[in-house]
Amino acid sequence: MNIRTLGLSAVLSLALLVSSCGPSIYLAQDFRSYAPKHKIVAILPASVTITQRPNQARNTSPEQMRTMQQQSALDFQQRIYAWLLRGQSQKRYTVEFQDVAMTNSMLRKANLTDDDMRTHSPKELAEMLGVDAVLTTDVRTSKPMSDGAAVAVGLLVGAWGATNQANITVNINEGSGGKLLWKYDYVASGSVFSSPENMVNALMRNASKKFPYTPKS
Repeated sequence: MNIRTLGLSAVLSLALLVSSCGPSIYLAQDFRSYAPKHKIVAILPASVTITQRPNQARNTSPEQMRTMQQQSALDFQQRIYAWLLRGQSQKRYTVEFQDVAMTNSMLRKANLTDDDMRTHSPKELAEMLGVDAVLTTDVRTSKPMSDGAAVAVGLLVGAWGATNQANITVNINEGSGGKLLWKYDYVASGSVFSSPENMVNALMRNASKKFPYTPKS
């Protein structure tokens, strides 16, 4: 076995490891005045920004980049929904979460692209979706995190050994006025093989412990 193979094996053995820094959490002082009125929360597709290294950027077309970001946006949305739906089924939360298939269908009917959503206020989005609050996720990373595209780019530029950082912010804004009720800032790092699933698992293991809309909040 040559050095290249050994190096690749070592990277693969560490591929699923994700480390993180302590999160920063904000909860509005008057959250309890809003929570009893809220019944349904919509989880929007994540806003994903990928910053590539120069050699990656040269080998990635704008269309490929858009595809990676759009797929990652849906990956994060679906996996966060799955986490929260599990808690909902266990009666851990005082709200329900709108099915993301319904959320995305209504966004498509309104002809809202990912970029368009960034220009609409939380209040406008909540009214459009018929919910009491919206959960948004902002992901800023140097790693192409959609599985197929990420591996393809990694193979292309040979960037297997690099460790990348993802800055993830989760916000909950109430729908009547758009006020920020909860904010969770999280920093995670992992290899180029770290998938949205691994990132969300690391995020939600921590965030779910501090998530609002619980009987005690």
